[in-house]
Amino acid sequence: MRAIRRFNVRTALPEPLSPLSELATNLRWSWHSRTRELFRDMDPQAWERVHEDPVALLAALPPERLAQLAADESFVARVRAASEGLSSYLTSKVWYDDFRGEQQAPASIAYFSAEFGLTHVLPQYSGGLGILAGDHLKSASDLGVPIVGIGLFYKSGYFKQQLSADGWQLETYPLLDPDDLPLSLVREADGTPAEVVLALPGERTVRARIWKAQVGRVPLLLLDSDVEGNDAAARELTGRLYGGGGDQRLEQEMLLGIGGVRALRTWSRLTGAPEPEVYHCNEGHAGFLSVERISELVTRQGLDFDQAQQVVRASNVFTTHTPVPAGIDRFDAEAVRAHFSGHGELAGVPVDRVLPLGAEDYDGGQPGIFNMAVMGLRMAQRSNGVSLLHGEVSREMFDVLWPGFDDTEVPITSITNGVHAPTWMDPKVVDLARRHLGEQDVREAIGWDHVDRIPRAELWAVKRALREQLVADVRTRMRKSARTRGASEAELGWTEQILDPDVLTIGFARRVPTYKRLTLMLRDPERLKALLLHPERPIQLVIAGKSHPADETGKKLIQEMVRFTDDPQLRQRIVFLPNYDMEMAQTLMPGVDVWLNNPLRPYEASGTSGMKAALNGGLNLSILDGWWDEWYDGENGWAIPSADPTGVTGTPTMDESRRDDLEAAALYDLIESQVAARFYDVDEQGVPQHWVEMVEHTLRVLGPKVLATRMVRDYTTLLYTPAAIAGRAASSDDYALARDLAAYRENARNAFSHLQIEHVEAEGVSDAPLVGDQLTVRAYVQLAGLAPDQVTVQAVHGRASDSDELRDVEVVDLAAAQDLGDGRWRFDGSVALRRSGAFGYTVRVLPKHPALANPVELGLVVNA
Repeated sequence: MRAIRRFNVRTALPEPLSPLSELATNLRWSWHSRTRELFRDMDPQAWERVHEDPVALLAALPPERLAQLAADESFVARVRAASEGLSSYLTSKVWYDDFRGEQQAPASIAYFSAEFGLTHVLPQYSGGLGILAGDHLKSASDLGVPIVGIGLFYKSGYFKQQLSADGWQLETYPLLDPDDLPLSLVREADGTPAEVVLALPGERTVRARIWKAQVGRVPLLLLDSDVEGNDAAARELTGRLYGGGGDQRLEQEMLLGIGGVRALRTWSRLTGAPEPEVYHCNEGHAGFLSVERISELVTRQGLDFDQAQQVVRASNVFTTHTPVPAGIDRFDAEAVRAHFSGHGELAGVPVDRVLPLGAEDYDGGQPGIFNMAVMGLRMAQRSNGVSLLHGEVSREMFDVLWPGFDDTEVPITSITNGVHAPTWMDPKVVDLARRHLGEQDVREAIGWDHVDRIPRAELWAVKRALREQLVADVRTRMRKSARTRGASEAELGWTEQILDPDVLTIGFARRVPTYKRLTLMLRDPERLKALLLHPERPIQLVIAGKSHPADETGKKLIQEMVRFTDDPQLRQRIVFLPNYDMEMAQTLMPGVDVWLNNPLRPYEASGTSGMKAALNGGLNLSILDGWWDEWYDGENGWAIPSADPTGVTGTPTMDESRRDDLEAAALYDLIESQVAARFYDVDEQGVPQHWVEMVEHTLRVLGPKVLATRMVRDYTTLLYTPAAIAGRAASSDDYALARDLAAYRENARNAFSHLQIEHVEAEGVSDAPLVGDQLTVRAYVQLAGLAPDQVTVQAVHGRASDSDELRDVEVVDLAAAQDLGDGRWRFDGSVALRRSGAFGYTVRVLPKHPALANPVELGLVVNA
């Protein structure tokens, strides 16, 4: 028989232990080692059985053990100290307190993401996007940045990965009970569950409850549609992360965006929390938040659609994470029409105004498709990629939205990702640093500029201890995997010999789409075998990764890798670990000596795994892509040469197989001639001095750059605060500025189709101009009904190529000098000739309005 309902019966905590309840439900424990140690010491065996889950531990301990702990004065003192520590953490003065006093910073920021990787205990993530979102919330908590996270609660999470006997990926979907997790249900004042309601086609509705995860100072609200009264399809809407397709995926994203805004309103109503001034859409999944916000402004504030759109754009931030067009969510426009008309129509938002927001109505676009990333870019005044290179890739990838502008001017900036050091730094590294660098926050890279104070022999001993810790974890996981794949206990003796804590250890763990090239290292199997089994300088590889359940190609790559690792001759030197997750990563990243990353450049938007390895004294061996392209300096690891000098968008100029062959050969050469040679070049004490010197350099120079606190500060100063200021300006004085911008935008669109640069004159230089000369430029412009203060006229100058293309351009604004009548004006300015060589210039006209963050954003320009 099967139960119709399941729940855990918990023992009431004795009063001296009552603070453990808050300690277990505030996810600060996931990055606070002393709190985790407190729970571990309640019952180490039970702690291991519940996979280091404090909520599950408290439910598992019998009353007798709790009574025994409550009578232990030393343990009660630890509980009290931990509780006081959490209270101090939540209330002490932090970075944002000072920042907010100096800047017009936002009172609240909404952070929308389809996934959040906070801890393995709450598996609501599939890969880097979710881990990044989790690290963003944790670092915002540390800094005091007032973020509220918005996501969905997936009853089955992503999936657990197992391997069949022949190495094929198998997926299972264990059900998650929110009552067993560090979550609390948001309730109305009368105790009933708070709900948001969303209309769907066919007169259907979906109701969703709101679960709250407390992430230090930051609340994370997760919507759950598995609610009694919903139909079966609605209940399954939040069943799986990235599960299903078609209407289910579209409705998931509607619930995230539209339902998420409604959940925020409910949260503010029930708690008194300020409503967000900034809305950050982390990738396109939550893009429909903008449509809901427009509806609110139209129905509650009396704005029309265009005016409301300007308010929303001013206070929206959009982050794109993919450099691969196939990674963007795209829906059939007719499906979107069906969901936003009739029963599903949002008040004040006709469906014919929704569809253009995501329409691919540009050169190279596909008619009839609704593109979520395009909507995100169109609905945010401020957008960014997640590394310098990815910003460049994104500007080229989306330049069709801003025709007439060079890629360098496309209004997408970049903020390079970072990682939350307290989550990812192993306690052994932290303890080593504190012993020699003092009781400062080494997890914030404070003091690492004096890393040379740490005796190299001690630093090397800690790296060996981390390697040994990884080896033990790998052996445990491989025994479990071998049993799952059908091996008997009698056949598992070989697992005791897997890996060696004194051998150079290289890690590789990714999601497994094709472009990440899981099997690049297998291009020459004999060459790899020689490296693994080298008699004096062997290497060992720890590999992990999941393929999307629908990605048959990715599954075949995993199977190819697993079959290679199954070779009895090699399996002590190379392993594939199933079910890559945060728990595995927290041992894997610290335990490796080298982190390997070999994507097809430039398809790695950022990548953060190598950052986590670096914070634990690991070196990187990577294609120059993502963050590594930006911060590789020749002393913090090795760059794998890219064989194909493509453009930024990766348009290949050689056969892909040939490229893989060349880059794999370069990888083998680097490992053999440089990486292994340096690792095994030890002194009489057994310390590889040159290697440890590179580790010191990595900690000193790279450590401060890869921190998520640096990333969140960048978001706060460069995007959130300007967005809050712009949003306030757009909303003030009965939305006067937004109303004016909406009118101006319509006028400008009409005018720029007729506006002309009739004539350009230049004087002031001889036939042989010299550096230092001044070029006077006059432009005669027909403004087609616009006033001269409604446009910016610019002289654009730079180096001219043989085909007259301008490079390294600079701009000089020209001033309105003379009204020539009939809408014609003369604009004047001067250009200083500061450098020798081929020089060229042109003139252009751009829109100008005080509510524009960038004159490029409207996509309007007239060039001479």
